[in-house]
Amino acid sequence: MSSYGRFVLRRLLITIPALVVMSVFVFAIMRLIPGDPVRSMLGFRATPENVVVIRHQLGLDRPAVEQYFSWVGGILHGDFGQDYVSRVPISELLAQRFPVTLELTVLSLALALLVGVPLGVLAASGSRWVRRLTDGYVVAGVSIPDFWLGIMLVLLFAAVLGWLPPSGYTPLSESLGDNLRYLALPVLTLAVGESAYLLRTTRGAMESVLRRPFIRFLEAKGVSRRGVVWRHALRNAAIPIITVTAIQFGVLLGGAIVVESLFALPGVGRMVVTAINQRNYPVVQAGILCVAALFMLVSVLTDLLTGWVDPRIADGQES
Repeated sequence: MSSYGRFVLRRLLITIPALVVMSVFVFAIMRLIPGDPVRSMLGFRATPENVVVIRHQLGLDRPAVEQYFSWVGGILHGDFGQDYVSRVPISELLAQRFPVTLELTVLSLALALLVGVPLGVLAASGSRWVRRLTDGYVVAGVSIPDFWLGIMLVLLFAAVLGWLPPSGYTPLSESLGDNLRYLALPVLTLAVGESAYLLRTTRGAMESVLRRPFIRFLEAKGVSRRGVVWRHALRNAAIPIITVTAIQFGVLLGGAIVVESLFALPGVGRMVVTAINQRNYPVVQAGILCVAALFMLVSVLTDLLTGWVDPRIADGQES
């Protein structure tokens, strides 16, 4: 097996214990949250007899360790359990809501990359005025909270101008135009801050590369400034940009919880927030575990991509 093959195998094997630890943490933290899910379901009119019966039906009267292994065993067979409130299988809820969160996150990340990387390259290679303008954008982007920016965008584009709807969602399968209109403000809300982080990372990586001797060698050979910057320097600065992009994907998944609630999007984040208020254990556990597993998957793919772009990374970990 090649060194890159061993690097891939080792990275995949490390993910398994990480997922196990995450599942234990999610399960334990839900049991430590104050409140009784059965009493939340039955309300104030619940009698002690009814509470005992429902708790037995849901398996909540069994030892915690037994409940954990029963939960994990179900997940390994594709069964996330049932929603305590609606009695709907959680796998159906995830199938309905996960595409919304994934679409919101991917579109936000794509917009952040389209804005942040080119501006970072221009900031590293442009004039002093370009650097000052991009510095202002970075400060504003990382300082403004998502929920405040979202409210301001709703006031401007929905209440004042009337160009975009303030909330709601249309599935992509029904209408592409309406889908993009409803997602425009949530995507913009998430993308502004992430593009600022990517701009700062790209600028720092590019400035480091542009100071290397091979850049002066290329310029001495007569390669145009545009070719040196966009073809050679950007390629050598790609590793930190890819790494930060993967980290920001996880940040976007976390930020989607706030944005989905703000814009009434039927995604996993809004589902988890509602389930927390209801003490709906299995829905919260399934939502958090799926988001964490997706983030780990992206992290693994990023490591494999960086190892493929720069084989020295895979060789270094191998040694």
